[in-house]
Amino acid sequence: MEYSFYHHEASTIESTLPQLLEKSIKKNWRALVKTQIDYLPELDDFLWSFKTDSFLPHGRDDQPKMEHHPIVISSSAKTADNFQIVFLLKGSYVDNLNDVERCVIFIDGRSEESIRNERNRWQKLKGKGAKLNYYQQNANGEWIKKD
Repeated sequence: MEYSFYHHEASTIESTLPQLLEKSIKKNWRALVKTQIDYLPELDDFLWSFKTDSFLPHGRDDQPKMEHHPIVISSSAKTADNFQIVFLLKGSYVDNLNDVERCVIFIDGRSEESIRNERNRWQKLKGKGAKLNYYQQNANGEWIKKD
């Protein structure tokens, strides 16, 4: 299991998430996107309309037939069973990531609370010996892997 932290400064989470979800689909990975309940409807709409010529096929875990979707968005998932990748937005957690290959955690660089919370998460994971990657944007919005 690998954790990747994406520290957004020059762009928004919404500009990065679709690209990473598209890559996940190309790998034939099933993705869970966990967020706060108040953001769920907005995220759902966004994934259907982020491009004029395409969309990301997804479903919500509070709606029927979610097991058929390659991307599932949730505000309540406690486990990530049957998912290869998990995206955690807005400070979300998933208790059980046992079978997950990769967990992507987004940091909102415009929020001191987000930065502080994700630093704490990083330290806890580091203390457990987890494999961690940290990506930060430069002034041009390019992702730079930091050591």
